[in-house]
Amino acid sequence: MTGSMSSSGSSELIDRLTARGAKTVALQFPEGLKRKAGEYARALREAGFSVIVSGDPCYGACDLALDTLAFADVLVHFGHAPVNDQPDVIFEPYHVDFDPAVLEKALPLLSGKTIGLVTTVQHVHRIPAMETFLHARGFEARVAPGSGRTPHPGQVLGCCFTAARIPGVEAILFVGTGVFHPVGMALTTGLKVIALDPLTGTAQEVSGEALQRRRFAVMEKARGAGSFGIIVSTKQGQERMELAKYLAGLSPHAVIVTMREVSPDELLNIGLAAYVNTACPRLAYDDQVRFPVPVLSPQEFEILCGKRTWDEYEIDEIP
Repeated sequence: MTGSMSSSGSSELIDRLTARGAKTVALQFPEGLKRKAGEYARALREAGFSVIVSGDPCYGACDLALDTLAFADVLVHFGHAPVNDQPDVIFEPYHVDFDPAVLEKALPLLSGKTIGLVTTVQHVHRIPAMETFLHARGFEARVAPGSGRTPHPGQVLGCCFTAARIPGVEAILFVGTGVFHPVGMALTTGLKVIALDPLTGTAQEVSGEALQRRRFAVMEKARGAGSFGIIVSTKQGQERMELAKYLAGLSPHAVIVTMREVSPDELLNIGLAAYVNTACPRLAYDDQVRFPVPVLSPQEFEILCGKRTWDEYEIDEIP
């Protein structure tokens, strides 16, 4: 399926639902695909299924609409690869195509000829074509095998950069939108990271230094806090209670707080002086400007508590 619901993609999904004996189907879309809900619902209703659409926010395969699944036989989750086994969930890919020739824009920025190639789930189907293109221009593209939360070769998530840890490469080429993923890879690997947006053709080198400076300022604001809330997500794919218990044990001023949606209003209502996020790692890094008080990563809280040094700074990941 590429960009819309093709007839072949529709029939394949219908075949899978029929094979499961499903009568009522729940649909879940990430924010960028929610406007496709009507198109998919129509096609499935015409095929004889009852359809329920989850209207809640969705930030990834870690954020399944299990509450909606309670009213259906199967949940179809669009746009992400599975992060764990879910017998009543079908993960339906949503591929976004591009011409691999766009990689030409990144070539002048690359160091060396042995390159680690990574991308997001929307583009993983283009990995072979990108490898072929780079090889034809004298580069050796190495792609990590899929594993764990990133089952596709070369796939990275905002909470998992395992695919960027490739032995022997001289630089990393990230093909995808935004800079959070490549910044995380720069901090994780210490390598030169080039980010190429395949839709705009924009290529740039990214660094983790600016993020580290911002995070240092947040840590300094939290240093004198008299109370800390250790946030634990109740979303199945984000829940890290054992980590939260360890972190709460580092300070007599810390208390565990469970939340489904981590929002500025809720943090303000609870009223603690600072928080430590064990839910989706991107919350602390991307949304800090929205929060009324400092929100630290687990590693940053360890630094404040003297369990690691600033030189041991790491970006948070969910393994």
